[in-house]
Amino acid sequence: MKPALPPITEAEAEVMEVLWRSSPLSAEDIAAALAERQDWQLATVKTLLNRLLKKDALVAERDGRRFLYAPRFPRAEWAHNESLSLLDRLFGGSLAPLVSHFSSQRKLKASDVKALKQLIEDYETRGGKGDRRND
Repeated sequence: MKPALPPITEAEAEVMEVLWRSSPLSAEDIAAALAERQDWQLATVKTLLNRLLKKDALVAERDGRRFLYAPRFPRAEWAHNESLSLLDRLFGGSLAPLVSHFSSQRKLKASDVKALKQLIEDYETRGGKGDRRND
């Protein structure tokens, strides 16, 4: 069984997104990449990096007088974990109430309905067995 991934805050996820796109990077590189979206000082980025290191979400390697940071796990693994956590916390682990909630809050596009039907068809074709790619 895989160890649980650490909980990551929204701000920490911003840093992780930069590193998932390209790594390893220095704190300065990360701050520069975030400059368009966030008005964070370098000290803020370094604080977030330290939190992520303490959570064991990052690895850091010394490069001269600086450190280069990289994610410890792929984005897909984190997204999978987060989506299951959301489903469990808000909908008791049941997918139908999640889809019902979103469809009642905003109109589903025809492409969404088509994709959902395809997911159900694929599921039934597999004999009711889940997609094992992410296990």
